[in-house]
Amino acid sequence: MTRQPLIQRLCVIGVGLIGGSLARALREKGEVAEVVGAGRGEDNLRVAVRLGVVDRYDTDPARAVAGADVVVVAVPLGAIEPVLRAIVPRLSPDAVVTDVGSAKGSVVADVERIYGHIPPNFVPGHPIAGTEKSGVKASFAALFQRRRVILTPLAETAATAHRLVRKMWELTGAEVVDMGVRHHDAVLAATSHLPHMLAYTLVDTLARLDDRAEIFRYAAGGFRDFTRIASSDPRMWHDICVANREQLLEMIALFSADLSRLAEAIRDDDRAAILATFQRAKRARDNLYLD
Repeated sequence: MTRQPLIQRLCVIGVGLIGGSLARALREKGEVAEVVGAGRGEDNLRVAVRLGVVDRYDTDPARAVAGADVVVVAVPLGAIEPVLRAIVPRLSPDAVVTDVGSAKGSVVADVERIYGHIPPNFVPGHPIAGTEKSGVKASFAALFQRRRVILTPLAETAATAHRLVRKMWELTGAEVVDMGVRHHDAVLAATSHLPHMLAYTLVDTLARLDDRAEIFRYAAGGFRDFTRIASSDPRMWHDICVANREQLLEMIALFSADLSRLAEAIRDDDRAAILATFQRAKRARDNLYLD
């Protein structure tokens, strides 16, 4: 008897790096029978069909979700509410809906505004994976291997829906962990959102200098490594910045205070304070497991 795949019909709304890589990974494992893509960019969707990432597509997300077992909303945070509002009338009663947004509080608030409550088949999620590239051409099946996916199930979330979404991500090779919504947003503000703000701001500052061409010409590996993420999608990061503003502002204030203390130490020629800062940072970085 032929074993049935985990998902019969998967609808991916937003067939870019994350959505496309998820579809590729599930296809590679034989765990999805059909993938339907949806999005605003028809050229990108045509490429997705040509590459075999999706079987078919529709530019109308409401039509795309018809008959889907699982719907993955992989659009920028600012687009999640209108997408969810559009698809609600056409969702199958048992369809499980999840997302990949980098800030969960705003997504949960969107869902509550639309439904008036948290539906049991909604499972908020966030894969901690990606590159600075975007679009379906950048997607690849191994993106999530040995990466973490955070799920933030709520009290109303059905156990069956939670298990299905967990299993879906585990099949991609990811380590799946559960976390509270607010804790997730605080952790990501510190470890992901703040670094992106720093990279964008540094590049913007240097790009506005009169001698910027010479500065960038002599940029070494450290500058390239640190600022690589400033090549990420500006619209996506604009939405993250706005959606997680409360937690992000706390981290910006903390970092600004520490940077001011370092500037003061440099100004006062406080060599012991400068060295102590660098030594603490090196010890902390050396003890991190980031591979």
